[in-house]
Amino acid sequence: MQIRQDVSVIFWQILRIGKKETIMWFIFALLSALFAALTSILAKVGIEGVNSNLATAIRTMVVVVMAWGMVFLTNTQSGIFQISRKSWIFLILSGLATGASWLCYYRALQIGEVSKVVPIDKLSVVITLVLGFVFLHEQFSAKSLVGCVLIGAGTLVMVL
Repeated sequence: MQIRQDVSVIFWQILRIGKKETIMWFIFALLSALFAALTSILAKVGIEGVNSNLATAIRTMVVVVMAWGMVFLTNTQSGIFQISRKSWIFLILSGLATGASWLCYYRALQIGEVSKVVPIDKLSVVITLVLGFVFLHEQFSAKSLVGCVLIGAGTLVMVL
């Protein structure tokens, strides 16, 4: 009981630190994790008897409609004309990487156990930190290194 109270106190202290934006990124990150978890479970159930590429295409259409819906809902569609050439190139490359990831993820879900596929997929956290260090010259601290090792070890424990 005491540990739960300590975690609760720490959680609320994290939320109080800094500006409103600091709190908002944390809340959106938690919501992202929640929706990603739901995605895995819903996809595993929905993909049964469906070609994984077709399932990915269906999912992608839903995401496209939802994303453009948010653009029009927030009235930000005029911003499309201010996007630089560099941003267009990298957004397109990001979209291709996302598509490749989703195709591989859905195929893995179709033929594997969700409890093994998801932890391996989450190794993207480690890979992202390394790529951020190499290509974006972001800081890679001892804390980041320990976190990467723990995520990697945790993945192995869950998969083996």
